Amino acid sequence: MYLSQLFLNNFRNYSEEYLQFNPNLNLIIGDNAQGKTNLLEAIYLLGTGNSHRTNVNSELVNWEENGFYLKGELIKETQNYKLEIKMQGRSKEIRVNNNKLEKNSDLLGYLNIIIFSPEDLELVKGSPSRRRKFLNLELSQIQPYYKHTLKEYDQVVKQRNQLLKKIRDANAPQEMLEVWDQQLVDLGTKVIVKRLEALEKLKVLARLMQRKLTNGAESLKLQYDSKLNIDGDSSKEEIKTEFSSYIQRKRKKEIERGVTTVGPHRDDISLVVNDVDVRKYGSQGQQRTTALALKLSELEFMKSEIGEYPVLLLDDVFSELDNKRSNYLLETIKNKIQTFITNTNLKRLKELRQNHNIYRIKKGSVTEVN
Repeated sequence: MYLSQLFLNNFRNYSEEYLQFNPNLNLIIGDNAQGKTNLLEAIYLLGTGNSHRTNVNSELVNWEENGFYLKGELIKETQNYKLEIKMQGRSKEIRVNNNKLEKNSDLLGYLNIIIFSPEDLELVKGSPSRRRKFLNLELSQIQPYYKHTLKEYDQVVKQRNQLLKKIRDANAPQEMLEVWDQQLVDLGTKVIVKRLEALEKLKVLARLMQRKLTNGAESLKLQYDSKLNIDGDSSKEEIKTEFSSYIQRKRKKEIERGVTTVGPHRDDISLVVNDVDVRKYGSQGQQRTTALALKLSELEFMKSEIGEYPVLLLDDVFSELDNKRSNYLLETIKNKIQTFITNTNLKRLKELRQNHNIYRIKKGSVTEVN
């Protein structure tokens, strides 16, 4: 799949731009704060319905305007799609081939996106929420039903936490928890099962990528990290039984704290390189290699699940990667994945040997460079 063209109107610092893209490689060059990342954000928005930088839609609108409009033409093996996002005031409308979608999540699965930026280096050493987001976004794009289940689960956690506080404050009977416990276990088990299935495939790919990046010197192991006594071999019923048993044992503690202490909203992924927890004890080089290995394995995993590579957005990552890692990344994506790369100059990319377009951005204005 590839994005053949993009139209932006009043998006961020862009007044109006129409761009045609290379199916392989697109280099976006310019000084800092000129709009390079804004362009990638527009593409990401067309793929997911949300920004990767903000939850405030008004921040996406050009200064002193009341809305924005994005349109992209997507080419896939089976069909072409016109993707549109229009925001006017507080109202946001998404259309695919002129058909209005009921909710943002319905957009997932058309333009599959993977983004890698310097902030993604925190994927390894950052909080568990970053690694949960990594899994959630990947699964949501290939299995839209997962996104729906996860949203339902999050709502149950929110409602259950409110009830726990009421019980703690003697404003509700403890028996009311039974209904919410059942929903928590049912929905949470579905989420965990899907994550375990994905991780079983990702762990093989990530181990291979880590070994290639280090010439066989490092071996990466991924494991689902949960308070529940489960692993990749646990059946759905075993997970459900363990989940139910755990919240029964911790009921008193949860009421005292007023929060749900176990479930997929608290789980993590352990990252072990050569028997060392790279999250805590890995060197900066090991952590960056692991982050890159995870992103590259994500590309291959998505290809295996949907039959096509996703579109790859690389936002200023070459300023953070050394020559060896940069070269391996470029060789991996060469001539098979549509990629958008932002950088302040072409020095790190001067040895590219594949078909590409170059765009220079200055103050929200784009010029294609020969």
